Amino acid sequence: MGLSFFALSLFLFLGLDLDGGSPTIVESAAHDEGVEITYGSVVKLMHERTKFRLHSHDVPYGSGSGQQSVTGFPNVDDANSYWIVRPQPDSSDKQGDAIKSSSIIRFQHMRTRKWLHSHLHASPISGNLEVSCYGGDGVSDTGDYWRLEIEGSGKTWKQDQRVRLQHIDTGGYLHSHDKKYSRIAGGQQEVCGVREKRADNVWLATEGVYLPVNESK
Repeated sequence: MGLSFFALSLFLFLGLDLDGGSPTIVESAAHDEGVEITYGSVVKLMHERTKFRLHSHDVPYGSGSGQQSVTGFPNVDDANSYWIVRPQPDSSDKQGDAIKSSSIIRFQHMRTRKWLHSHLHASPISGNLEVSCYGGDGVSDTGDYWRLEIEGSGKTWKQDQRVRLQHIDTGGYLHSHDKKYSRIAGGQQEVCGVREKRADNVWLATEGVYLPVNESK
C-alpha cells in the first residue's frame, strides 16, 4: 500500500526509518487483515463499548494533578487521538519489533509529545484513578508504564484484537464509560483507571500507521 499524504507527513514529523518496508495505513476500524502492531507505530485506541477514541489535548485538568487531560473523543477524524507506541527506555526492543502479550509499553501523544500517565489522584467525574498526559521527549517515568494484556489466545498485538492496558504503578486498568464532561471538554467522556477487570476497560487499536515487522529479530 502506498503512503498517503497524511502518513507521509507523520513519518517526516516523527523521523521514522522506512528502510524496512512500507507501513500499513489503516483509515477505518473495519480492517480485516489483523495487521501486527509494532513499536513506532502510530495508532488510535478505540474503547470497545462506547467506540470513543483515546484522546488528549493541551488542556489541563481543573482538579487533581492539574496535568494535561485525557478523554474519550466521539469523532474518528481528530488528529489529537493519535498515539505512538514505545518500549520502556531501558528495553532492548526497537522500532519495528512485534509487541508480545504482557509487554510493558508506553504511549506518546503524537501532537503534544507527552506520555499516557496515571497516578493516585482522583479522576474528575467518577473519583477513580486519574489518567493524564505528562513529561515529554526525554522525560518519562514509571507512571507512564502500561502492561499489555491480550484477550484470548493471541501472543502478539494485532490491530483487530481486544486488549486491556494495566498501569504498572497503580494496578489500574485503562477505563472509560459514558460519563461525559459538560464544560471545557463538552461531549467528551471520562477516561480513568480502575483496579478491577470490567467490560469497560477493553480497547482495540483501530486507525493508524502500522510499521512493518522487523524480520531481523
